[in-house]
Parts: sequence; C-alpha cells; structure tokens
Amino acid sequence: MLVTDPRVRAAYAEGAGIYRIVPSAVAIPKNRDDVVTLVREAAESHHALIPRGAGSGMPGGNVGSGVIVDMSRGFSELVVDPDARIARAGASVTWAAVNDAAKPYSLRLPPDPSSGAFATSGGMVATNAAGPRTVRYGSVRKWVEALEVVGADGVLRTVRRGERAELDLSTDNRKLITDHFPKTRKNSCGYALDRFAASGDEIDLLIGSEGTLGIVTGVHWRLDPIPSDIAGVALGFADLDAMADAVPYLLSLQPAAVELLDASLLRFVPNAPPVACLLLVEFERDTGDAARGVVSDAVRGLKKSAVHVETAVDRAGLEQLWSVRRLASPALARLPASQRSLQVIEDGCVPLDALGVYVAGLKTAAARRGIPIVIFGHAGDGHVHVNALPDTTADGWRGALHELFDDATDLLWGLGGVPSGEHGVGRLRAGVLERFYGKEVMDLFRAVKRAYDPLSILNPGVIIPATDWSPVAALKVGADAAAIPDDIATRLRELERSAAWDTPKLELTR
Repeated sequence: MLVTDPRVRAAYAEGAGIYRIVPSAVAIPKNRDDVVTLVREAAESHHALIPRGAGSGMPGGNVGSGVIVDMSRGFSELVVDPDARIARAGASVTWAAVNDAAKPYSLRLPPDPSSGAFATSGGMVATNAAGPRTVRYGSVRKWVEALEVVGADGVLRTVRRGERAELDLSTDNRKLITDHFPKTRKNSCGYALDRFAASGDEIDLLIGSEGTLGIVTGVHWRLDPIPSDIAGVALGFADLDAMADAVPYLLSLQPAAVELLDASLLRFVPNAPPVACLLLVEFERDTGDAARGVVSDAVRGLKKSAVHVETAVDRAGLEQLWSVRRLASPALARLPASQRSLQVIEDGCVPLDALGVYVAGLKTAAARRGIPIVIFGHAGDGHVHVNALPDTTADGWRGALHELFDDATDLLWGLGGVPSGEHGVGRLRAGVLERFYGKEVMDLFRAVKRAYDPLSILNPGVIIPATDWSPVAALKVGADAAAIPDDIATRLRELERSAAWDTPKLELTR
C-alpha cells in the first residue's frame, strides 16, 4: 500500500505553498477500508500520516516527511438530496462538483473558495475554508451537517451536527477561551475551541483541524437556494483610507462579497483602472429591481469618495466585472524565473476598523525589507492575502523573507488580528500561535491533540509546532531546496503556474 519510489515521492514533495519536503512514502487509498488499514499500521509502526487533497493548500499542511495520504483519487461518491437540501460527498469531491450537482435543483453550497474548481471536500473541512461570499454566508463550518472520519484509533465514524464531544471544558477553561480568542470576523488558526465552547458539538473540533485529529473520508453538506438576481459594482479609491472608510457602509447594504484589489496587484492586470485600490462588490436579491436598487444605493452613498465606478446589473455583467480579479493570478504566474511568488504572509485577518492600517503597514514592511508584494483579499471580513515576490538571485533574500514574516506577525498581533483567516495554520504559522493565544490556550490545544491522537501520528508539526520550527525552512526555491529530479521539478512548477492542482500527481512521474 505504501509507494516508496523516489520519483513518486518527489511528485508529492510540493503543494501550492512555499515548501518542498520529500515524504518517506506515498499512499493512495481507494476506499475507507484502505484508510482504516493505513491508520492502524501507522499506529503500530509510529510513522506519521499527512492527509492531502488536491495539494492546493498554502501553509504546508499538505507536505511532510512522513507518509502522504492522497485522498484525491478515490472517495468520489456524490448524492444530492434536494428535499433535505443535503449533498453527501466523498472527500475528493470538489466544491465545483457539489455545485454542479446541486444546480439542477436550484441549490448551491454558498461558501466559495477561490480554489473551488479543485478544492476538495476533505480539504475544505480541514481548513474551515472560506472565500469571497463568506461576508454573507460564513465559512464552510456552518454548512457541514456531518463528517465521516477515521480517527487515530483506526475507527471509522460518522459525526453529526448536534452530537456532543467527550471533551469537557471547565469554567476556567471557558473563560480562558473567551478572553484569549481574537475577535476577528474570520479565524482558521488552531482548534476552534470558541465554537466548541458555544455548541458542544464534536464536529466543531474536527472542522479546521487540518488532518491532525482524524482523516476525513466524506462530508454531508447543507445546501441553500441559488439567489434569484445579482448585481454588482467596482469602486476605485485614491487611497487606502477612503477604501477602509467605504467598507462599513457597503456592509450595511448586506452584500454577498466585498473584494479588495490593491494597486500592487492591479499593475499586473491589463487595462485595470489607475486607482490605489479597487473594491469589487456583489449583491444578491430576490428581484432584479432590488439588486439594481442596492447597487444604486452603493454608488450614491460613496459618490464623494470613489474615483472610479463601474456597475453590472446581471450575471453576464458581473462575470466581466470579476474578470479583473481572474486575470491577476495568470499574470503573476508569468513572473521572470528569478522572481517567485511566495505565500509567506498570505492570510492575515484583522478587525474591520484596522484594515487600512494593516494594508499600509504591510506595504511599509515590504519596502523596508526590499521585497515587492501584491495585496488582495476579502475586505468585507478584514481579511488580506499577500504574495511576496522576492528576487531569489539576490543576496540575503531568505533572511529578508523571514524578517517580513516577523514584521507581519508583529503587525497582526498589535492590531488584534490572526495570522490565518481561511487557509489554516499548516507548518508555516504553527510557531506563532502561542503569541496570539497565550500559553494556557496552547496547552488546551495540546490537550485536544493528545485526546484525539496520543501517538501524534496525524500530521505532526501542523497546529502544534515542531521543536525546530522555522517559517522559511524547507523552501521549494533556493540553493537549499531539497533535491528532486529536474523533470519533476519542472512539471511541479508548471502545475503551480497553471493552478492545475487537480492533476493526478502520478502523472508527473511519467
């Protein structure tokens, strides 16, 4: 069941993030029985298992030196129950596939990660994934009705919403959680003890646990009706302050999405408006008149501060409006060979009133370290993605990258933010969690890990950091990158450029 061929191991050494770690072996289970066997063998031999979907996760939870468990090949069953508004999906079923199956019933899965074309059900649950429409619909957490999961004991169970966990929180622990969990709109950092304390549901501990408490084999998704009408507007601003001031007003209009594209990203997009930042705003309403009316309200309310306005009153117009966002990533993929887009500080989330300060602080830090960056994200949630673009042929670039990571961490901490709004902690951010939560909450995290995985065979080093943690260890670029065959390295690079994460990794070895 374990493949140890060096070329296969090399094909799984990278994901979408910044790391290259060659695993000791790869397993590609075809069904739930295979996963049960894998976990039981791992418990006996004490080897680590790294569950992985398509490999599109950014913070390194999908790579490691143990055994990669590729959950993207089997587990493809998908059944939609339109009466119950439930989709029962295997772990490898993508967000796009769920929505394609639900659409004939005028239903959808509202949270929409930008990676939805290849984001798997298991991967979305692992990180409590979110996306542009989280501002209205929340992350995937509230849309999960049940999980099929194999625990570290090798037992397959179905955990349903409303079922209580055996873990008990004392009054003191509840106060710790209330006092120390950040108050941001989004948070995918560590175990969701705040949600668990509120609900008592075991499912809230498992969602967002990044494969450290069990291996998800299936998800029961709750679906929602597709809205009747949508409309939108692109609003450009001359400075960050004007943008930040506009966001609360836009939120008062109950938008489905409020997306930020900074000038640092717009410069890569052909024919983008010449503004300091752009907000893409989408509204969903029951009638066309209502959708168009709220767009008019948005434009009228911001006419004094917006320096660019472009409206869209139907789905076709919205597709055109959003094209500026879709054109950005391909442009970044065409960077020169010496300059890589590295997601080192890519998922910070701050309170809404700190959004402008956070973006400005990121720009100042990047200029100080001599590293270009691009900034975009989910302004309606105070959530910002950042790609660093270092020249990897320049002296000291790795140290400058580490310093930029530290700068961003300081900035987030000072603003009451969190280092991950939707992508998870992975290996990249595990070492800074204690700063944001404090030692006592981290001790609670460790207690959760011990309760579910006493031998620490499930994704060790993720959420609970390894003792030798460093955010820039094991990078996929630079002279210190792990050696893999040149042809596989080239194919992995092309896969990254084209975001073709649904490509079976074994194809890279042929």
